[in-house]
Amino acid sequence: MSEVSEKSVVITGASRGIGAATARAFAAAGARVTLLARSREEIADLAGEIGPNALAVPCDVSRFWEVSAAMDAAEAAFGPVDVLVNNAGVVQPIATLADSDPDAWAKTMEINTVGVYHGIRAVLPGMMARGRGTILTVSSGAAHAPLEGWSAYCASKAATAMLTRSVDLEARGAGVRAIGLSPGTVATEMQVQIRASGINPVSRLDPSVHIPAEWPARTLVWLCTAAADDLVGTEVALRNEEIRRRVGLVE
Repeated sequence: MSEVSEKSVVITGASRGIGAATARAFAAAGARVTLLARSREEIADLAGEIGPNALAVPCDVSRFWEVSAAMDAAEAAFGPVDVLVNNAGVVQPIATLADSDPDAWAKTMEINTVGVYHGIRAVLPGMMARGRGTILTVSSGAAHAPLEGWSAYCASKAATAMLTRSVDLEARGAGVRAIGLSPGTVATEMQVQIRASGINPVSRLDPSVHIPAEWPARTLVWLCTAAADDLVGTEVALRNEEIRRRVGLVE
């Protein structure tokens, strides 16, 4: 992954799951990674594990000033941001619409959708001015099909998928690559919460069917290379066997 070496990469939601695995994958490929999350201790420990090419910045993506300050910190440490990975997201509240809490529902939108917008807004002007950059956003099959009890998650992911298409429409001509990744079900803490809810078929999936977090992490690194140029502006489904082969996850 020589195309990623020395790049400045910012990853939101980097404290655990896909985010932490992605930080490790980019660092292993030679990138300099800035880790954003609300969990101060977890990202500090992860940055310590990775070494001098990692920076931990506590950040709530629902607050633009915090995101903007985090991008400034990343640039001060590692240079202009080359890659943004919008990974921060929550699945709660899991509840039917009739029983949902309005404040909790709105908070999901703030994190999953507005948080992604904040990241895009913070890095896009600089990327366009430099004529290069990649914005990757972790999406979901829930963006395209409603699931009982997941109205907030489904709606937020659908909006986020449209943000990827909007970036592509407005910034591809300026050299910015925007791609979404729908990883499928992944063995993370989110799946533990989903299983505990007992709502909709996803909660009843056997844990053995979930892919490891390292798979989407490796895919996100691969999406930054020229090998994925034909996928710019699209949402990539990791359930697709051809994509898995292209990334090198299966033979």
